[in-house]
Amino acid sequence: MPAPPETEPEADHSQMDHGAMGHSRPAALHTSTPDSVTGPPNAADAIWGAEAMRPSREAIYEEHGNMQIFWFQGDRLEYRARAGKDGYLWDLQGYYGGDLDKFWFKSEGEGSFGEPIESAEVQALYSRAIAPFFDLQAGIRQDLTGPDRTHAVIGIQGLMPYMFEVDTAAFLSNKGELTARIEAEYDQRLTQRLILQPRAEVNLSAQDIPELGIGSGIDNIELGLRLRYEIVPEFGPYVGIEQEWKLGGSRDFSRLAGEDSGVTNYVVGVRFWF
Repeated sequence: MPAPPETEPEADHSQMDHGAMGHSRPAALHTSTPDSVTGPPNAADAIWGAEAMRPSREAIYEEHGNMQIFWFQGDRLEYRARAGKDGYLWDLQGYYGGDLDKFWFKSEGEGSFGEPIESAEVQALYSRAIAPFFDLQAGIRQDLTGPDRTHAVIGIQGLMPYMFEVDTAAFLSNKGELTARIEAEYDQRLTQRLILQPRAEVNLSAQDIPELGIGSGIDNIELGLRLRYEIVPEFGPYVGIEQEWKLGGSRDFSRLAGEDSGVTNYVVGVRFWF
């Protein structure tokens, strides 16, 4: 903190924001609790000036506001009962970093028991906070099954109003193919431990990709509903149902391969984080 001046500057009351400083509250509140006299976050700027206070704010941020944190979540780890062979799915993500900059990693995949893995991928992303609840992410995605594909990734992940979690990304493959994915989910707390989670996912493609069985436009849509019981906040088993549809050219590719264009999955799984 800079040293105080020898004479206290005279306050210009005509320029003061009395509402922001709490003078609009009832007088009785000013003598009740310490919280009632809390002023604006940068109140010292009105006396000392923003430039004089900047070194102090930067010191506080460096010492207390830039902690490096590791976080890992298994958003979906589930068994899927359906017509034909039952299957499985994983959806993992996590990060390491501070308030503004993070290294973010993601992996998801699925398959049927007794068969090769249908799809699997990993992503390594640099994440930069662009708003209080949103990160801009860019990096690389590597497909681990099927025809070899490496993708450049750019996307936005965050929390919409009313607590909708969204994850959107565009992918440009080493073959020049442009695809995109939009995911959204919402936790509706029914009780302190029981949570209903609707979830939606849409995959899109800018062109036909016969090698991958993907048609241009909307590739597929997934809509799910899961009921989770949190034994502790960090761990909760769940049950649910999810419907998948392939659309347009992807539906045609699916039928040519002798596969169903629509699948209903009854799921049992766990969600955890640490």
